[in-house]
Amino acid sequence: MNQLKISVAGAGAMGAGIAQVAATYGHQVTLYDSFQAALDKAKPAVRKSLDKAVEKNKLTAEKADAVMSAIRFTSDLNDISGSDLFIEAIIEQIEAKQNLFYEVEKLVSDQCILATNTSSLPVIAIGSNCKNQERIIGLHFFNPPVLMQLVEVIPTFNTKAAITESCKTLMKNWGKVPVIAKDTPGFIVNRIARPYYGEALRIYEEGIAGFETIDHAMKSVGGFKMGPFELMDFIGNDINYKVTETVFGQMFYDPRYKPSITQKRLFEGKLYGRKTGKGYYNYANPSEPKPSNDEALLQSIFDRIFAMLVNEAADALMMQIASAEDIELAMTKGVNYPMGLLQWANTTGPEKVLATLQHLFEWYGEDRYRPSPLLKRVVADKTLFKTR
Repeated sequence: MNQLKISVAGAGAMGAGIAQVAATYGHQVTLYDSFQAALDKAKPAVRKSLDKAVEKNKLTAEKADAVMSAIRFTSDLNDISGSDLFIEAIIEQIEAKQNLFYEVEKLVSDQCILATNTSSLPVIAIGSNCKNQERIIGLHFFNPPVLMQLVEVIPTFNTKAAITESCKTLMKNWGKVPVIAKDTPGFIVNRIARPYYGEALRIYEEGIAGFETIDHAMKSVGGFKMGPFELMDFIGNDINYKVTETVFGQMFYDPRYKPSITQKRLFEGKLYGRKTGKGYYNYANPSEPKPSNDEALLQSIFDRIFAMLVNEAADALMMQIASAEDIELAMTKGVNYPMGLLQWANTTGPEKVLATLQHLFEWYGEDRYRPSPLLKRVVADKTLFKTR
């Protein structure tokens, strides 16, 4: 599938990054955005990214120039005609995506694959206005697409099997690690990772520990590269809150995915994190809050969040959201977890995870902490999770 014409809609960080990746691997790319200002910002951003790759000896100057010249920046949607693959990366709003897909289908051939980069919306719904449902698929890249290896490939009930396989192969050819996920809320990563943020917020709201102590616990005890509050500020509390809200609604208001009032208030106050200078931490006027070094407290924080993460991974496996191997790959390659959650649970002991959840369930009396039947089965059978 070399020398394809790739079109990307949305010239924000995600769309521009995807366009750069496609051009790097030898494709002619059209980057479309209806707002000229977005294109004017994207062009120097791609150039800067390429120059940085040259500085780090990842690309030659000649290759960087070739990549830049392979990308056409346009505000005319008609320029996508003749595309072999169209990837949508616009605002995370279902009506806008549906309308775009409807218009795009009129401009491309029946052979053109129509993909969405949505992180949390139903893929089948995004393409629901299209006549040919067999070529609709999700290709969820992670930010920044140039650096992050994982791509979630999300077929719908209508997607032709050959389309799924060709997209998986193409992503491998682009140097990515593709995983296949069901078209369910949050797919793999944004479903399984929800407790990393949600349970951390719950611990904070209960007054058990502050942001810095919770972050310290997950880094010092768990070996995570970033604590949950650091990570939310890095991702952006606008994005993280909206994904949480979307997954909660789409999961029929299952309390496991319930958003936090604290995060909602930060969202409402436009305290999005690093990009606004303030979120859970103040980046405009940074201080150095000292976390607690109480080992028992740090361990209890880690145990609680870790148990919730493993429980979510076990449930995703039980509900056949993805294979065990793809679940492990998704969490290590998509959000840089120190280890796949299923293997990690095997290492620490599934019975310990279950005991933590049962204690939380009995103490709070909330369905939020109900143990996954698969976790209970693994413990009852005295076995381990299959990771492949």
